[in-house]
Amino acid sequence: MMGINEDDDMEELQSTVYTFPESVQSVIEQVLPSSDPLDQPNFNVVDYINSLFPTEQSLSNIDDVVNEMEYRICSIDKEIRSVVRGQTNVGQDGRAALDDAQKVIRQLFLHIKDIKDKAEQSEETVKEITRDIKQLDFAKRNLTASITSLNKLHVLVGEVDSLKSLTQKKQYGEIVLKLQAIMEVMQYFSSYMDIPQIKELSSEVHQIEIELAQQITSDFKEAFSGQNPKHFAQLTEGCLVLSVLDPKVKKDLLTWFVGVQLQEYAHLFDENQDIAWLDKIDKRYTWIKKHLMDFEQKFGNIFPLDWEISERIAVQFCNVTREDLSKLMQKRRVEIDVKLLLYAIQRTTNFENLLAKRFSGVTLEGSDPRKVVAVESRPEEVPGNPFEEENIEKSENDKPAFTPFANLVGKCFEPYLNIYIESLDRNLADLMEKFVADCKSQPPGAKDFDGVEGPSSVLSSCADLFVFYKKCMLQCTQLSTGPIMLSLAETFQKYLREYALKLLQNNLPKMGGTSLGTSMSSITRDFRDLSTAGFIQNFQSFLKEGEITRFSKEEQSRICCILTTAEYCLETTQQLEEKLKEKTDKLFSDKINLSQEQDIFHNVISNCIQLLVQDLEAACESALIAMIKIPWAAIEGVGDQSPYVSTIVAHLRQTIPAIRDRLSSCRKYFTQLCVKFASSFIPKLVQQLYRCKPLSAVGAEQLLLDVHMLKTALLDLPSTGCQVTRKAPATYTKVVVKGMAKAEMILKVVMSTTEPPEAFVEQCRRLLPDLQVQEFQKILDMKGLKKHEQTPLVELFRIGGNDIGTGEAQGFVRDSPEMEAGKIKRLEKLIKKRM
Repeated sequence: MMGINEDDDMEELQSTVYTFPESVQSVIEQVLPSSDPLDQPNFNVVDYINSLFPTEQSLSNIDDVVNEMEYRICSIDKEIRSVVRGQTNVGQDGRAALDDAQKVIRQLFLHIKDIKDKAEQSEETVKEITRDIKQLDFAKRNLTASITSLNKLHVLVGEVDSLKSLTQKKQYGEIVLKLQAIMEVMQYFSSYMDIPQIKELSSEVHQIEIELAQQITSDFKEAFSGQNPKHFAQLTEGCLVLSVLDPKVKKDLLTWFVGVQLQEYAHLFDENQDIAWLDKIDKRYTWIKKHLMDFEQKFGNIFPLDWEISERIAVQFCNVTREDLSKLMQKRRVEIDVKLLLYAIQRTTNFENLLAKRFSGVTLEGSDPRKVVAVESRPEEVPGNPFEEENIEKSENDKPAFTPFANLVGKCFEPYLNIYIESLDRNLADLMEKFVADCKSQPPGAKDFDGVEGPSSVLSSCADLFVFYKKCMLQCTQLSTGPIMLSLAETFQKYLREYALKLLQNNLPKMGGTSLGTSMSSITRDFRDLSTAGFIQNFQSFLKEGEITRFSKEEQSRICCILTTAEYCLETTQQLEEKLKEKTDKLFSDKINLSQEQDIFHNVISNCIQLLVQDLEAACESALIAMIKIPWAAIEGVGDQSPYVSTIVAHLRQTIPAIRDRLSSCRKYFTQLCVKFASSFIPKLVQQLYRCKPLSAVGAEQLLLDVHMLKTALLDLPSTGCQVTRKAPATYTKVVVKGMAKAEMILKVVMSTTEPPEAFVEQCRRLLPDLQVQEFQKILDMKGLKKHEQTPLVELFRIGGNDIGTGEAQGFVRDSPEMEAGKIKRLEKLIKKRM
């Protein structure tokens, strides 16, 4: 029977092919390494047989190989049977071992249960032994507590009787100690109040405290009710008793006492008195300072130091003054002007600062400390940007620390701070009119231009404006850091916009002259009839006829001066916004935003750069017009660069250094100027190239040389006339190289032959990928082709050059853009040699 089962297992193994995952297979190879091909997971039967019998002669020993294979099969079968039998025996042994383990577990459970029962018996025995000891311990603790309670009760009864006697005799010095001891004992009996005797004693003590409070309060009122206060020594001891009693008693007494001290103040500075108005506000503060000095001299020793009586009087004075001033100003609002308001705030702030130095502010409840800044009528002016950190460091260091007295009285002035803002608005309006008048008498940049090139300075009015802003901001923060700062910021915004419009934008010179297109109609001479020999002689006279009105040196200086001023305003406005937010309460600071004003100054800068670019272009227009009037088809030889190129280069070399020097303080805007000029000039140059028609081969070579010279001049433009040669910015170089490359490729296409047409069209598309049909037609016009000659080329260009392969088949070889650039360079060298 066993043999049958083993045969079935063998058949099942032989009929099943097992494929293990790669991770399992790698582990098997590590545990059972084998080089036998039969053990490999990717075993291929055909490859294995071919390896055993590589040739026909090797088939002679096939019987030996078969016998060896059969032997190996028998061996493997024996090993498998042995493993199967072994696994059968292992299963039987495992079941037997499991049964033994279960028996052992049952025996262990019985042992554990027996141990647990014995432990419970032992615990009961211990409890029986210690039961009597615990009872004795509890009895001892209860006896000790009872003795302690009886002793304290005895002390309490005796002290209560003694306290009654001392209260009747008003011996407050002895009452303090006894009262403290009684209160400690009563705290001990707080959990025994359900006992009638204890409750009765507690009620008796409470009644004594009420009698003491009434008695001491009566003593104070009696002592301070007449002209000559008395019993001061007894009152000092009474204060010590009040410190032990209910805090409400002390609070009520202090409220009454402080009110008594300020009765004279309320009478003297009644709202109907002339002395109560803001112009005599100093007299209020003089009165309280004198009164506090007299009080401390006469009555300072009566009250304990921790009662802070002087501070309480000062704080109540501030509260009363604030309320009185609020009512008074509301009635007489029309009489308040900015001078009177600032005077009152100045004196009030000084008084609050004095209180901050004299008192700690511990008596103020729920105070909101604010930053106190000493008021200066004329803050020290600092050169440069008034809002830079180093320029405000001094004023920041002079500011007092946070104090609870700040704005304690001055809060009453906040509803009237709009008067200050209105006055500030009028002052700024007058200041702006003065700036405008000064600017009309002496335009921006006029005093800076003296015939010597140099950097443009910022308008003095700009620095004056921001210094005035700084003074106003510092003064306003002394008044309040709340909603008034929003009004201040709005006023600043208003006059920043006015300054940008009236002082900067309106003083920019207007661009005169005519445009490139209209200049064509003013030229009366026709250069098509000029010979090559007469070209140079007549070029200068032609330029004069096409000359366009440009900015004078003074106007250029004015533009640069306005640009540097706008940049200064832009940077300072950013810092002004930060300082306004920093000095304003967090609740309002997020509403301050000067981004629109910064955008306005950005626009002024952009307008200045655009005017300078237009001026540069205007000087080049006449030369570009002359360029298209040259008879390019009649040129017989390539010479030096054309006169129009020399004119453009000379103009740039004359103008750019002056502009660069004047913009030395803002180099990034000079770079923008160069980029904008290149971005505008190069497309115009390309359009003028299209108008140079027809072109002969020699004329195209001359134009290519001219374009190369202009490209070189443009690449050197940022450092033209500079003693220290600097590499042009990468953004600028990229614009020039890309734009001039198109001009060079156009001329390269013009110099190419149109045969075969397919190759010519393909070369146009390769050298000028973005070329449009209209531009392609202009190139054909430059080549001098007639309309009927252009038609097939244009049609071929429109359909996308699908038959370009025909050109290659006819022997046309396409060159890469790099090869074309190399050819252009070789052509330039050839031209130079011929020159």
